[in-house]
Amino acid sequence: MNTALYLEYLDRYVTEAVQNSDRTNSGIAEYLGEIKIKGLLTRHKVEKSRAVSDAQKAFYEHRHWPVDLVISHLGLDPDILNQT
Repeated sequence: MNTALYLEYLDRYVTEAVQNSDRTNSGIAEYLGEIKIKGLLTRHKVEKSRAVSDAQKAFYEHRHWPVDLVISHLGLDPDILNQT
């Protein structure tokens, strides 16, 4: 697995989830659960699937934490919340 690609996709999917949800942990996790990575010819399928899975798991497991803390826990910049 390519770690740089994984982090890029993780950032992309979490940012997208924050923009398209109600900005709660459960709302973000639900949005991430709706993302489907499929197809035989999908590029970087392992990295994309792992990024979505890890992000969704973090937001479900830590739903009692503030959203910015969960984002930091994933290794991302919590300013994602301010960009959207």
